Amino acid sequence: MTISCITADYHNKQHGQDLLNLLNAYALDPMGGGEALSDYTQEHLLAVLQKASMAFSVICYVDDKPAGLINCMETVSTFSAKPLVNIHDVVILPEFRGQKLSQVMLGAVEEIAQQKGCCKLTLEVLAGNHIAKAAYEKVGFSGYELDPEMGSALFWQKKL
Repeated sequence: MTISCITADYHNKQHGQDLLNLLNAYALDPMGGGEALSDYTQEHLLAVLQKASMAFSVICYVDDKPAGLINCMETVSTFSAKPLVNIHDVVILPEFRGQKLSQVMLGAVEEIAQQKGCCKLTLEVLAGNHIAKAAYEKVGFSGYELDPEMGSALFWQKKL
């Protein structure tokens, strides 16, 4: 079994198709919401990513077959005055789970973040996704809190 990770080129047709297929598989999974990507998203996402200088994606291939994806957004830590990387999507196709691909992909993301001079990686994970939480803990992620009396940070959203 040959495992390779690449930083996706959003202008490369094959990378783009692999990214969309992997992301759609994640969207269809209960952990991704259980609904396919909208037609709008499938038609426009690559163009949006091409214009987003802060975005990068790592695609994992097993024996040259797309197996996993991590989409990332670079932003800034105002407390550290340095860039940080937010891991936005982590995808491993069901047939490739249990092969430690998340560790390989997260290692690739960490290497990119270090090259960019980032101070940290962030991500959000569903409380009930125990497998993902265990995988993230294996590579050094942990819950976030500034003051234990105030509790851990929560990820909220407001759709527009």
